Amino acid sequence: MEPGGSKPDEQPDKQPDGKRGGPRRKNEIFTACLDLLTAQGYDGLTVEGVAQRSGVNKTTIYRWWPSKSELLRDALLHSGTLSLEPPDSGSLASDLTALATQIETLLDSPRTRPVVEAALVGAVRHPAMRELVTHFLEDRLGRHQPIFTRAVERGELPADFDPALLVDAMTGALWIRLLVRRKPVESGFTDRLISLLLDGI
Repeated sequence: MEPGGSKPDEQPDKQPDGKRGGPRRKNEIFTACLDLLTAQGYDGLTVEGVAQRSGVNKTTIYRWWPSKSELLRDALLHSGTLSLEPPDSGSLASDLTALATQIETLLDSPRTRPVVEAALVGAVRHPAMRELVTHFLEDRLGRHQPIFTRAVERGELPADFDPALLVDAMTGALWIRLLVRRKPVESGFTDRLISLLLDGI
């Protein structure tokens, strides 16, 4: 017990701006949440289960996340498990190739592939999960907006181009190949895919 009577896992992290960012063992909570999503699906995911798996008191979890949907949203967005780093290579083609390679890794890695599959299955069956997945995709598109802003400034894209269309086409092709057809992404596939999309643009 720490001074003031709080348990260690109830002490908040501090973000750079000084705001409270969550309980100290936030990473363990997020990991347990995504592990349970993978193992039991959205139906089987409970705050109580996350508490048991993470070893964090459930009252602490409820204090920060009043529902499993809110907890899962933050786990998807902030755990780092499904993180993508926006590239800045100097050209749209190279940036898209680098981004596609990161997406391929997420979809093919034994660590992240089950999380993606569980989230997509849940999105088909549950409106709440579908909303979470949509929010996640919009968040990632927003983070990658600088790629397309720079491409417009370089004259590689028209000013009124909708980047969501391009990202959907690129990620959709990778999802179909890796998650539906269960085929590997062989050497040269990503380059051909990006060339096809950019030629179309």
